[in-house]
Amino acid sequence: MGNLVKTPAFSTQSEPERPRLRATTIVAVRKGSQLAIGGDGQVTLGDHAIKHTARKVLRLLDGKVLAGFAGGAADALSLLDRVEKHLREGNGDLERAAMNFAKEWRSDRMLRRLEAMLVVGDSRQTFVISGTGDVLRPDEDVVAIGSGGAMAHAAALALHRHTELTAETIAREALKIAGDLCIYTNERINIEVLDA
Repeated sequence: MGNLVKTPAFSTQSEPERPRLRATTIVAVRKGSQLAIGGDGQVTLGDHAIKHTARKVLRLLDGKVLAGFAGGAADALSLLDRVEKHLREGNGDLERAAMNFAKEWRSDRMLRRLEAMLVVGDSRQTFVISGTGDVLRPDEDVVAIGSGGAMAHAAALALHRHTELTAETIAREALKIAGDLCIYTNERINIEVLDA
């Protein structure tokens, strides 16, 4: 998405571009009867880490659904609120809630401006939901989003395929690897686990 720079008619210089908020790496791993969603704690504004202990993995619907968010915190919390509303309306059916969110997104102009992504999962399925109206069900039991998402995804996928580690341990190790490689990710890790 391009940046919109407003230039007054009487000036030849544009306003300075605001620093881009970069926030986090989230990874979700499903193995056996366990779902683990983890995230790091760093929030970065431009080239400055402004927070190290942010909590970006939450429990929804009385602990039955896990959610991790990346992107602008206010936008992510708005997405979380919408998804949780649909979860409650749909008696906890995560797939139905995700689809209803996508329908709502198409009819709500404010939602179309949200710069955030969620990973949500329950005991049976995992979805990636974006502020651009995308709802994706990953092909594999591993998914990651955020600044270090590609690194965490690759690490978690390798560990998932080639070790007997638990979902929680895979998520933790993948986030540590992303923290070593991505300057927008730290090693202050928070993981929530669901056991089916």
